[in-house]
Amino acid sequence: MEIEILYEDENLIAVNKPEGIAAIPENDKTVACLYNLLSEKYSKKIYIVHRLDKEVSGVMLFAFNGETHRELSLLFESRNVRKTYKALVIGKPEYEEGIINYPLRQFGSGRMGVDEKKGKPSETYYEVLNYYDVHTLVKLNPLTGRRHQLRVHMYSIGCPIAGDLKYGNREIQKKYPRLMLHAESISFEYGGRTFKLRAEAPDSFSQVLENINDNFIL
Repeated sequence: MEIEILYEDENLIAVNKPEGIAAIPENDKTVACLYNLLSEKYSKKIYIVHRLDKEVSGVMLFAFNGETHRELSLLFESRNVRKTYKALVIGKPEYEEGIINYPLRQFGSGRMGVDEKKGKPSETYYEVLNYYDVHTLVKLNPLTGRRHQLRVHMYSIGCPIAGDLKYGNREIQKKYPRLMLHAESISFEYGGRTFKLRAEAPDSFSQVLENINDNFIL
């Protein structure tokens, strides 16, 4: 599998992760993952800085040494990394922009959900980019980094991300060719430089948008 390299230097590498490939090894070690593909490509140890769900495409960072890994990880933990996603959701948010701040925790079967009492504080900024007949294209900025945060937060306001088999009506969600969530950009300050890394959405994402007005899904 050919992986698009967005940026590379002696300390870090940014790639455009395809959808459908896990970031790290799964239980079945024979299935390819992004970490192993890059390790083989560079023939040396690499360090994963953050993760994207298997079904999500877009910008991912890896480090080439332990020091860079620690420093970049601290940037993520201290919320000094701005992440921007693009998503196609089913339905229309009540407002054109806003912040969703429902606390989240893990439930059974790998699902996350809102729990006002036991959940961890979680915040997502959203902004409408375009309206379609029964869909909306939105920009999402996670202000915290919980598992499945964007997926659960959009589902919690009645606008599940299209193609999400964990959240939303499964029979409807199965009609989409992929999870319509793409990690479009990451920006941060590191080593005295400003990094602004961007990944174009793949054809599997843009083709759905091109045909969505034909109402071919619902």
